[in-house]
Amino acid sequence: MMERLLRYMRQLPIKWKLALGATALIFLLFATYNFAQYLVLKQWMMNQERDNIQVSMAQIQDYFQEKYHTEDALQITESRAYLEKMIGKNQLVRIVGKEGEPLLTVTNHFDENWVTPKSITEPELFDTTHNEDHILIYRSPIQTANFAGTIELASNLETFDLFSETLLWVMLIGGVLAIFISAFSGLAIARQLMHPIRALTSTIRSVKEKGLTERVGNIQNGDELSSLAQLFNELMNQLEISFRQQKQFVEDASHELRTPITILEGHLSLLNRWGKSNPEVLEESLQASLQEIRRMKGLVQELLTLTRVESQLLTEISKPIPLVPLIHETLDRFEALHSEFEFQLKTESIEDVLISISPLHLEQILLIVLDNAVKYSANDKRIVIEGLRLKTDVQIIVRDHGIGIPEADLPYVFDRFYRVDKARNREIAGTGLGLSIANQSVRNYSGEMTIESVENEGTSVSIKLPISPSVH
Repeated sequence: MMERLLRYMRQLPIKWKLALGATALIFLLFATYNFAQYLVLKQWMMNQERDNIQVSMAQIQDYFQEKYHTEDALQITESRAYLEKMIGKNQLVRIVGKEGEPLLTVTNHFDENWVTPKSITEPELFDTTHNEDHILIYRSPIQTANFAGTIELASNLETFDLFSETLLWVMLIGGVLAIFISAFSGLAIARQLMHPIRALTSTIRSVKEKGLTERVGNIQNGDELSSLAQLFNELMNQLEISFRQQKQFVEDASHELRTPITILEGHLSLLNRWGKSNPEVLEESLQASLQEIRRMKGLVQELLTLTRVESQLLTEISKPIPLVPLIHETLDRFEALHSEFEFQLKTESIEDVLISISPLHLEQILLIVLDNAVKYSANDKRIVIEGLRLKTDVQIIVRDHGIGIPEADLPYVFDRFYRVDKARNREIAGTGLGLSIANQSVRNYSGEMTIESVENEGTSVSIKLPISPSVH
């Protein structure tokens, strides 16, 4: 039975588990507190009854000691009037002789048969029951000059029991009310807490059915569950961007690879038909095939480079290096290959700057940016490389005066395989991976790469990298 109940509890929704858990906890706390309070109050009231009967006994003893210390025992009956005045409701006072015979009995709504007369030598105080009545009895010996006996004082604890019972019922009713209140409040709190989770569950179900465009609605409670919903939305945004980029990547990669494969297939078919006996066709087809193979090799190499850059760890960063000498060395090698261009270098403000970056990575970034500047500067062959020192960063700007980039294409220039004006991209060599590689490398070093461009006026590429703390 218990195992079945536990299995059923485990299968309950979290909302009901929270509500039942809160109800059980509040009930246990309330029940424990009320039970302890009831016991303390009951014991305190019983002690009060004991103190009251002891005080009454002391007064009676003082009265008899003072009035009858020289008189005969038979005259004790004259004290009835005093005892009737001082006795309370539901009480009995009885004077018992040395042999246990009752000499004087005074009652007030109390049946004397409920207490059996008894002579004692030592005081005794106890409570007992007679049928349904709860009685507190106090016996104490008394001794005067001519009398020795016992005073019996009994009190019916009817009022005490009624008050105890009433107190118990009040606490029980309060406990039941506390259970209902805690159940409703626990359910309301659980429902409020589960709202973001229900919204998250519904959104995940919608994502499964409709795709990655679904998001959790605005939940602005400011608690951890709302943060979880917000984090889920951010994750879905990244996943959607990633899937869109992957889709674009597959489409563009397929497009880029389809052309050289088609060319290779055409030349191989040409060789198969006529190239075996025609040296000119053989030479032309072999050269074209080799060119396309080299192109595919370069494409695969750039894809591998991009993969390595994306998985690069910051622990691979080398010690701080001077920035300006590396820029000069890279530009010298690049200028030797493009002697027809005019390169203007302005690095006076960053002469003493050190940055923590691998020299090979920085060289690769600069070569990619310079190569793009050369490719798209057919008429005006001036390229400016400028270095600026900011508060905590260094900024390298490469500015050309070429054909520029349309404003609509600027947000996508860092995407893989993205090339402006795809109808003419065969005229300029490249795969569209260079800027993706450069941008990812800069981001790996906590930097930022941005592009500003005006069509038919030129493009400005900004590379911002943090200055090494050693020079701060």
